[in-house]
Amino acid sequence: MSISVPQGLRPLLEEFTIAVMRAKPTNLVAFAASYFTQLNTEKMDAEMPSTLSQGNVEMESEGEDEAPPPNYFKNMARRRQSVFGESYDPTAPQEPFEKVVHPKTEEQRQRLQTVMKAIFLFRALDSEQEVDILNAMFERKVTPDDHIIDQGDDGDNFYVIDSGKYNIFVAPKGEEPKLVGNYDNQGSFGELALMYNTPRAATIVATTEGVLWALDRKTFRTIICDSASRKRQMYQELLESVPMLSTLEPYERLNVADALERRSYSKGDIVIRQGDKAESFFFIECGSASVSMTDMNDPSKVVEISTLTKGQYFGELALLTNKPRAATITAIEDVLCAELDVKAFERLLGPCKEIMKRNFELYKQQLHELFGSSLGIGDEES
Repeated sequence: MSISVPQGLRPLLEEFTIAVMRAKPTNLVAFAASYFTQLNTEKMDAEMPSTLSQGNVEMESEGEDEAPPPNYFKNMARRRQSVFGESYDPTAPQEPFEKVVHPKTEEQRQRLQTVMKAIFLFRALDSEQEVDILNAMFERKVTPDDHIIDQGDDGDNFYVIDSGKYNIFVAPKGEEPKLVGNYDNQGSFGELALMYNTPRAATIVATTEGVLWALDRKTFRTIICDSASRKRQMYQELLESVPMLSTLEPYERLNVADALERRSYSKGDIVIRQGDKAESFFFIECGSASVSMTDMNDPSKVVEISTLTKGQYFGELALLTNKPRAATITAIEDVLCAELDVKAFERLLGPCKEIMKRNFELYKQQLHELFGSSLGIGDEES
């Protein structure tokens, strides 16, 4: 009896082995279950018409000839395997980096700043890094049929779209290029080849006149990749200091760290307001904030309940009970928070929900002492 190895098994196991070595999970079975469940979810998402690169690439086509080729996602999977194994290592010795400055008019700077706000890769940057990126980017004007990048070429620049429309073509091995998507006046592309030292995975062609902002490879890798790595390390350390998250496996905390977004508040700023709709959950990175509540039966009665400091969290009650914010959080001094949106909260912090719910009784007890009732806190909506 001969046994054949299914096609794709070896690279699949290689990826999984690398993930295990990086995460070092204490419960290998739980890690494997989560890993392959997420992988399957990504595969199913990829097989449905969707968006690429921050939701700006329309995968729907107007005619049958423009549909993605049958092996398109298989080829994308092969590229995923190649880039998975060669990520940027900020701890490795780096060549000296000199900041690049391309002069811009005030109108150009303002336009570029507006475009940058929508780019996910720029969200982890601090103010100094944002200025460095802004200075280093240069404008490129395009006309119809201009090839911005070509599949198979080495990566030189990362591109952010200011204006114009662009088609995305992928040529499976031995086949003609096929149209697989497009950008319409927004989005970005070209980061994978820069981050993982791989050839361009697609060809991007302008279909109208337009304007792009380009960032050179060296600046991209030095600032963007290093910033993302430092952000992950910083948030991992923050999350490890939160007792509630001790029930999470290391790889689960890593997923939470990757989903966090930094928010800064000045002294006196209101972070969340009592009665508002709940859309996110917060950890305090540094600084302190006060928790206050207004008696809804007597709006003149406002009581400060507690003070929150580094490593503490807030905003979970409204997310767990599906009710408006129960309290107001105000910055006592300049505060940095790490924000997790509601979808990521539900997806990533499931194992911690029971621990959060145990705090309901403590909150209710405090409210009874202050207002004579729990004001409905801790009661989930049906």
